[in-house]
Amino acid sequence: MKNGTEKRVLAAWLLLVAILWRSSALAADKVTYRLKWLYNVSVVGALYAQTHHLFERAGLTVEVKSGGPERDAIRELELGYADFGAASADQVLRARAKGSPVVVIAQLFQVNPLQWLYRPAEVRIGKLADLKGKVIGVTYGGNDETIMRTLLGKGGITTGEVDLFSVRFDYTPFYRHRVQLWPVYRNAQGPMISDQLAKAGEATAYFNPADFGVRFVANSVVTEARTLEEKPELVQRFLAALLAGWQQALDPKNEEEAIKTLQQFDPDTSSRPILAEQLRITRELVQPTPGFAIGTIDHQAWEQTEKIMLGQKQLSRQVDLKAVLKPIAVLSGR
Repeated sequence: MKNGTEKRVLAAWLLLVAILWRSSALAADKVTYRLKWLYNVSVVGALYAQTHHLFERAGLTVEVKSGGPERDAIRELELGYADFGAASADQVLRARAKGSPVVVIAQLFQVNPLQWLYRPAEVRIGKLADLKGKVIGVTYGGNDETIMRTLLGKGGITTGEVDLFSVRFDYTPFYRHRVQLWPVYRNAQGPMISDQLAKAGEATAYFNPADFGVRFVANSVVTEARTLEEKPELVQRFLAALLAGWQQALDPKNEEEAIKTLQQFDPDTSSRPILAEQLRITRELVQPTPGFAIGTIDHQAWEQTEKIMLGQKQLSRQVDLKAVLKPIAVLSGR
């Protein structure tokens, strides 16, 4: 009897040790996630996953690092400074064309947030031909230039028939009516600028390239092919937690928590009504319908993005998209 009891106690202890060892091993998995841009609504899912312990529940210690113009997530993957990153499709395709082993495991935005803001009282855009004669802001070297040149070509408009204005971080040329269409992130700067103009009695509208058949993929989640091959379980845990963060942050019932999260990372950010509007728009761009699986990779949009870049000679060669796009099956809402 005594031996039987001791065996049961020993078995219970071994089970507890095994559980604690696994928990300890999972907690020891430290990874770095480099964002494409600064902390704002476009990265709310990652911030929510971090502050609401979703990464921890997946057995991960994740350092979410802000991005910016001097930060290149793909380069940091190559150098071993990051395990995961956020990058736009043009960055991914250029890197792959140069031999980078970067792969895409999820696509965050189903609709590119990069759109052009304009005043409908001054400009009417029902067809691409309506762009003729307009002063249009573009960031030379940016993907907004690529998208706009594609739209002009699609509409049979030569660059001599429009005035492309070099954009910087100063919106003054648009406020002063020097530029008629100004590139903005629909979910980030868009609501803020529209709000300011509304206070001045001016209405605004958005020129969305997707409405005219140009689907240029925006931010996706990337990692190295070797990480995916050697640590598939780690990749799945990270992605599941990240997508759960996006799912919860964009759920209308969690709006207050999502706003608090954004204010925590940027105390000087917009007012609550603006943040609520930013979240609403982000939801439409990331999850077009309530049942849509966040993170779904739109293969056709990637093919079009590559075609656009090849047509504008921004890629040295065609890329094997099957080797690039590696969707991971996870339950993002759990």
